[in-house]
Amino acid sequence: MGTVHARSLDPLPMSGPDFGVHGDDAELVEVEPETKQEVLENKDVVVQHVHIDGLGRTKEDLLGYEIAQVFTAKNLIDVMKKSHEAREKLLRLGIFRQVEVVIDTSEGEDALPNGLDVTFEVTELRRLTGSYNTMVGNNEGSMVLGLKLPNLLGRAEKLTFQFSYGTKETSYGLSFFKPQPGHFDRNFSLNMYKVTGQFPWSSLRETDRGISTEINFPIWKTNHTLKWEGVWRELGCLARTASFAIREESGHSLKSSLSHAMVIDTRNSAILPRRGALLKINQELAGYTGGDASFLKEDFEIQLNRRLFWDSVLSTSLWGGLLVPIGDRPSCIADRFYLGGPTSVRGFSMYSIGPQSEGDYLGGEAYWAGGVHLYTPLPFRPGRGGFGDLFRTHFFLNAGNLCNLNYGEGPRAHLQKLAECIRWSYGAGIVLRLGNIARLELNYCIPMGVQSGDRICDGVQFGAGIRFL
Repeated sequence: MGTVHARSLDPLPMSGPDFGVHGDDAELVEVEPETKQEVLENKDVVVQHVHIDGLGRTKEDLLGYEIAQVFTAKNLIDVMKKSHEAREKLLRLGIFRQVEVVIDTSEGEDALPNGLDVTFEVTELRRLTGSYNTMVGNNEGSMVLGLKLPNLLGRAEKLTFQFSYGTKETSYGLSFFKPQPGHFDRNFSLNMYKVTGQFPWSSLRETDRGISTEINFPIWKTNHTLKWEGVWRELGCLARTASFAIREESGHSLKSSLSHAMVIDTRNSAILPRRGALLKINQELAGYTGGDASFLKEDFEIQLNRRLFWDSVLSTSLWGGLLVPIGDRPSCIADRFYLGGPTSVRGFSMYSIGPQSEGDYLGGEAYWAGGVHLYTPLPFRPGRGGFGDLFRTHFFLNAGNLCNLNYGEGPRAHLQKLAECIRWSYGAGIVLRLGNIARLELNYCIPMGVQSGDRICDGVQFGAGIRFL
């Protein structure tokens, strides 16, 4: 938090000869608190000037959009509020290390009796910054090293190089980010990357080399992302024991796709929400802009959270997706859906539900998964108001199915196949929230509806990630 400095418009009387008050009589001077409160809240003021001190390579026209609302303030309280909001907008640009606000009475020939000057004292980031941190994905962790050139051209542009080494994935990439002046949520990015991942549940190794462009923009209460991606994919066997079905998938392929994502998120937290809802819809169309992968892919995610008595939270979620190949070629194993594990249908091993060949899981072209969860405080509330509040007890019921569909059949047959052989599980455990980074779960799971070929985890199961069913 920065500091907002303000000087009173009507200075209060002080003791001393210059104010006509003797030192012995100073104690007789009483100031009612309500008087000062009335001055602050009710006296009309005019913001005459807004100054920004400390600028180096930043263009002033960029900042004009972020501070414009300060001029609309009508009283001192409103000036302080709008100045704080402008400060938050300036920090959100990612080009300043520190922003301080000073509010003072106007001075000079054009100064009005009720005029104010607002000064933002900023400290720009260095031209080159570095970072190192750890990231938690869906049941995997990684170390990330990065170099960043913030405010590259003076209007909040950013050039970033990032290297990540993880338990299942290693990647590096270069990205350029450019926001629209005055509308930071509307931005454009260009990315080049190489990602190498290992997927032991499928005995598969995948290396992606690609380029992508994204445009992000809000519409009313929704956030949208339009994306084009061109990626050269190299698939290979992770072990000599890989099944023939995996060996058939090995080789090179080129995917060029257009995708759109829409998100409505009213949750108070993405990691362990206590209220709010989430709706996420994704569409991807591949093959019409080149490449040898052709398909239409749709998936969605819904989550509802409601607070109950005794600080408990009831959460329900539903996932679903459909992949439709276009043309005569079957879908690629890298494009299909996978299900199972501590972050989706608990009680099953990671991505070990659905079609498989000799123990290697091949994914599916259609799936659904749902869950009901009850989160409650720890019994007897140990560490209440401190470290203990990061823990929650967890009771859950999960269900789902993953399969391939015969698209020559009708929708009724598809729904019937998705309703067959439903895997489900229930259990209880403990959840630990790691700030706004990730969450950890330790659950005792009882899997039910197990089908031939499924790999289960009956008993204690540990999970770490940012996206849970």
